[in-house]
This record gives sequence, structure tokens and C-alpha cells, in this order.
Amino acid sequence: MQIERPASYYDIVVVGAGMVGASFANLLARTLGEQSYSMLVVEAVATRAPEQPSFDARSTALSFGSRKIFSRMQAWEQLAELVTPIQEIQVSDQGHFGSVLMSHREHRQDALGYVIENRQLGQVLNPMLQESPAIDFLAPATIVDSRPVADGMDLSLQVAGEEQQVRASLVVLADGGRSPVSEKLGIEQQRKAYDQKAIIANIGFSKAHNNVAYERFTDSGPLAVLPLSDYQGQHRGALVWTVATGEADAILAADDQSLLADLKLRFGRRLGDLTQIGQRAAYPLTLSVARESVRPSLVLLGNVAHTLHPVAGQGLNLALRACDCLVDKLVEARQNEIAPGSMTVLHAYQQARESDQQAAITLTDQMIAWFSSNRPERVLARKAGLLAIDLVPGLRRGFARQAMGLNSW
Repeated sequence: MQIERPASYYDIVVVGAGMVGASFANLLARTLGEQSYSMLVVEAVATRAPEQPSFDARSTALSFGSRKIFSRMQAWEQLAELVTPIQEIQVSDQGHFGSVLMSHREHRQDALGYVIENRQLGQVLNPMLQESPAIDFLAPATIVDSRPVADGMDLSLQVAGEEQQVRASLVVLADGGRSPVSEKLGIEQQRKAYDQKAIIANIGFSKAHNNVAYERFTDSGPLAVLPLSDYQGQHRGALVWTVATGEADAILAADDQSLLADLKLRFGRRLGDLTQIGQRAAYPLTLSVARESVRPSLVLLGNVAHTLHPVAGQGLNLALRACDCLVDKLVEARQNEIAPGSMTVLHAYQQARESDQQAAITLTDQMIAWFSSNRPERVLARKAGLLAIDLVPGLRRGFARQAMGLNSW
């Protein structure tokens, strides 16, 4: 429920009410029900009316594994009415033979994944936060100081111009890749710059996408098109185009027609003519992994724990699997009467997440290394790799299970 002043103590304080923080808090509250921990969610941005629909609405890809998590959260029934299913994924390499086609039929599921507009995801998650009797939701408020103590962490909150003191057994940091709390606590990030930027925009097509997602590796970098719902009769897709940092400004400044012509050369006519491109934005791409994902009474979730290249759509889905795992460990702690901030609990969580996190990091990092290079030996290797994945059912199913977020289930 929405509050104006926090209590002096909570079992768990969640910092950040974005997609990851809200998902974790809602999942924990719905899983434990009346037996839930006392929980405070602190968000720096005031809640506001949702944005109106538009051609340029930003979107996120959810894996099939994430659907399972939202179902556990009792949110999927609402989300199912809003998502666009991905029933096929086509992976190809521009100018070279070798491609992979993954279909939902092979896995006997109704979809491999789903695409949802970010505002729509917020329309479901935020009311759940505000209405849950197990959650105190405080916004706008910021953490101005944090101090480890023997049995938890003391937090100083800035609320409506006043400083409030809160003690927590466990602090869950989910306030993004530029977390000010993480920086103040001295948590170092291991970073690898790709010297690339992601160009994000929505594009229109003359043909319907038929629920197919495309991942195409071009001479400028990976180019993904995700299926979106139609807008005012216009067939839409979400474009995520990776380019060298030095090329991004020219792409942002290009007129629509010349940019559409360039995209047509790289993407082809799979969806007919490209008819429209919406507002464009560019984001620098870096692999960033926190050197410490847990400390006594502290755990990092989402981009503050790991920020991945978007090439394989792993970022949010990886974070949701971490939320799911942490909830499991906290439920066990509740049953065994162990404090949620205990290192016994947090070490168990860290060990359970290690292999999945490393697999996702390695997948995205190696895909960039191999598919952003035109060196002859790498071109030959990726031709063979794509061909092998397409021809060998076991390899194709394994690749699809990773994309679907099911390898940790």
C-alpha cells in the first residue's frame, strides 16, 4: 500500500520500483501471503499517470521462463492480454549462408517468448505494489545514506524534505546500473566496453510479422526486430540495432527515408517494405558485473548486479530468474526462522544463481565477439555454428531453451 512515512524497522527494504524491484517485491508478497516479511519499497520517482499509447512505445522481450515467474506472481492473467507472442525466432548472418529457425511447435508451447510495452508492464506491476497489504510503498523517496550494523543495515531516507531513519535486516538493491547506493557502499563493477551503441526505435512494415522475431547479424553489428501489436493499422516491430559508437550520431541525424533504405539493405524484405521509423535513441553498450552481488544484509538485483549486451535479450529475463531464486531462499529462511539478511541465506542464493548468470554473460559476450567480426576464420566458424544448430535438433533445442529462459528450470 502507498504510504507517506515509513516505519522504523522492516525485514526487507527494496530500493527501486522499476521492473526488477517491483517484480521481486510482488513475487515475494504473493508467494508468502499472510506470512510475508514486513517490506518497504522505496522509489525515487513519483508515481504518475501511465503514458498514452503511441507508435513509439518502448518494449521489452520476456522469455517463456519469465511467463512462469509472472504466473507465480499472479500477474500473468493480466499480462497475457497485453503481450505479443513470439512463436518463431529466425537467426541469420547477412551475406553468409547458415541460419537457425526456432519454432514454438518444436517445444510444444504456445510461444517461445513475448513482447510487451514497458508502460503496460508498469500498469500491471505498479498497482500490485500500491495495493498489496504486505508492502509499504514509498515514492518519491531516496536513500541518502546506508550503514551496515550488527543485525542489518541502517538507512537514511529523504522523504518530502525530511530525513527518516529505517533499519532493515535485508536491503535489496534494484535501482539500476547507475545505483548511487551501490557506489556509496563501494561496490566495484567489472566493466568491458564494446565500443558500440544500441539504436532503439520502432519500425513499420507493409506485411504482418506473424509473431516472428528476427536476429540478424550484419556488417555493422546485430540487428534485432521484435514483433509488436499493430498501431492504428500499421504493422510494427521493435528495432534494436547495434552499431559502432562512431556511427551512432550519423544514424540518429539521418532523415527517415535514407535510414529506412539503409535498414532495408541490411534486413531485407522479410516483412515487405519498411514504411515508417519512429523516434530513435542510442545507448552505449557495456558488460558490467558487480564484483560483489551479496554482502551481509545486502543483495543486488537487476542492472546493478549485471548489465548485459542486448544481443540475446537476456538482461531482464536473467534478473527475473534471480528474483525467483531469491524468493525461494527467503521462503526457506522464513520456514527455518533465519533472518533474511543472514549470509547463510545470501550465500545459498549466490551459489544457486552462479551457473545461470555465467551462462547468460558468456552467451551474450561470445555472440558479440564472433558476430561483430568479419575476420575470415570467425565468419567460417559462425557459418558452421549456425548450420549445426539448425540441422542438429539437440543443439537447436538447447539454444532455444537458453533463449526461452528454461535452462535453470
